[in-house]
Amino acid sequence: MKFGKMKSQRRNRLLLIAFLVLGSGTSVALALNALNENINLFYAPDQIAAGEAPIGQRIRAGGMVKDGSIVRSTKDLKVRFVISDLQEAEVTIQYEGVLPDLFREGQGVIALGELGQDGVFMAEEVLAKHDENYMPPEVIDALEDAHKKAVGE
Repeated sequence: MKFGKMKSQRRNRLLLIAFLVLGSGTSVALALNALNENINLFYAPDQIAAGEAPIGQRIRAGGMVKDGSIVRSTKDLKVRFVISDLQEAEVTIQYEGVLPDLFREGQGVIALGELGQDGVFMAEEVLAKHDENYMPPEVIDALEDAHKKAVGE
């Protein structure tokens, strides 16, 4: 056998393995790309105001609806309101559609949409929180642990 020549059976196996590796790699790359496009990261008003939120990418924004900030259009279903983190950060949200029944001033909301170049969040969907007193058990446990450490128990 001369150097550089391969038996046909070995060459076929090598081509099959190369094809399987290439096909698997392509499938994984396409799946990861699809998953990456469907990620909706959450940003609080202070993060959006600080410029941490990406512009033109689908994200979620959440906060409390500021008192006196709801402006409804008289011609269509457009609504403009401001969400706040109850400190100094505020974000203006514009939404066109029917708002949830629980939506009102002073209530927590989460909006899904895109942040525009002008800093206005264009919402595609608005969800109202139903109860501000509810906390998941994990959060309660974490707060209790932090309190115990602060007290020095």
